Amino acid sequence: MSLEMQPGSQDAVACVDRAILTRRSVRAFLDTPVPRETVEDILAVASRAPSGTNTQPWRVYVLSGEAKAKLCADVLAAYDDPERDIKYLEEYPYYPREWANPYLARRRKVGWDLYGLLEISREDKARMHEQHARNFRFFDAPVGMIFTIDRIMEQGSWLDYGMFLQSIMVAARARGLDTCPQAAFTQFHKVIASHLLLPPEEMVVCGMSLGFADPDAPENRLATEREPVSGFARFLS
Repeated sequence: MSLEMQPGSQDAVACVDRAILTRRSVRAFLDTPVPRETVEDILAVASRAPSGTNTQPWRVYVLSGEAKAKLCADVLAAYDDPERDIKYLEEYPYYPREWANPYLARRRKVGWDLYGLLEISREDKARMHEQHARNFRFFDAPVGMIFTIDRIMEQGSWLDYGMFLQSIMVAARARGLDTCPQAAFTQFHKVIASHLLLPPEEMVVCGMSLGFADPDAPENRLATEREPVSGFARFLS
C-alpha cells in the first residue's frame, strides 16, 4: 500500500483487506528466490506490531541456501528417530492436552481435507508421516524462519508475538509472497538450539516458511472454513 494512500479510503481498505483475506497456510512452494532485501522489508514492517510497554520480544533467524538445508537435515533426522517422542519433548504446549468441540471437529476437518486433496487415506500412516515431514523442509520454500523468545517473558509477550507473526504474513502477502506458520518445529527445540547456537535463555516459538506458492500443488487448494462474525462476537449497547 502506498504511503500516500489516504487511510480509510476505498483503495487503502481494499489493499489491507486483500492482504489479510488472501493469507493462507501454503504447503508447497516454488524454488524462486526471495531477495534478502524483501525479507528485511517485511520484518521491518512487522516490527511495528504492538507489544506491551514496547518490549518487542521477538527474535528471528532467517535461513536460506546451505544454512537452511543443514537445519532441515538435522531436524528430519530427529523426526525419523523411533524414540523422538522420548528424546524430543515440546517446551510448551501449543495445543490443549484434552480436546473438546468445536476445536476438535475443526482440527479433524482441516486434517482430512488436506489429506483428501493429497489422496492420502486414513490407513496410510507412511504417507501421513511423509507429509508431516515436509514441515521440516519448510515445504521447499526458499526461506525458512525460526522465531524465539526469551524464557523470562510471560503470556502477554506471547500475545504480542502473535501480532508480530500475523504482521509478517500480511506484509508478505502485500508483496505477492506466501507463508506457512509452523508449530511443528517446537518439538525439536534441542536440535534447533544446537544448530543455531541459541543461548540457554532463548526458546523456540515456531517456524515459518516464506516464498512463492506453487500454483499446481493440490495441497495449495485447501480452503479452510471460518466462523461467521455472528458465531463468535456479541454486540452490546
